[in-house]
Amino acid sequence: MPNIIRRQALISVRVIPVSSTHNKEEKMSVSRFVLGLVFSLFAAGAMAQDRPPYGQEIGIDLAKKIAAGAAAESKKNGWRMAIAVVDNHGFLVYYERMDDTQTGSVQVALDKAKAAAMYRRPTKAFEDGIAKGRVALLGLSGATPIEGGVPIMTGGKVIGAIGVSGATSDQDAAAAMAGLKAAGL
Repeated sequence: MPNIIRRQALISVRVIPVSSTHNKEEKMSVSRFVLGLVFSLFAAGAMAQDRPPYGQEIGIDLAKKIAAGAAAESKKNGWRMAIAVVDNHGFLVYYERMDDTQTGSVQVALDKAKAAAMYRRPTKAFEDGIAKGRVALLGLSGATPIEGGVPIMTGGKVIGAIGVSGATSDQDAAAAMAGLKAAGL
């Protein structure tokens, strides 16, 4: 039994009274924390880019016009493309695949269109960010960092997006832009 008494003596707890200066330090550190949090939130808001708002979803007729323009540009240049047009939420509205398009481009075109619609920016923005060392962009779900996905805008609002794949990424983007131009956008 003597060993138990010794152990209890070793683990005894001493109560130390808290002085009023300690409470002031706690209040000061809490206020500093809150102030720092407020400044951080303002700074994060200032760093965030303004994204255009979503508009009415794209209709099938406009989607077909855009895809036809992209296909015409592709045929003119001898590019074999997969072309996907999605609504402003990333859901497929129209899809077209030219003869002898590489199989992998089927999904890539859809992924580019979805990323451009859901993030309301061209997929080139992700590609450029990663090239500048911002590898954290790779962690964004659905953010395809390959040029060729472009939001479809009307009246300053995103109504959908087009994704094109099958050639080089800059050629994919050129076909996508030709599709928007052909539709008068």
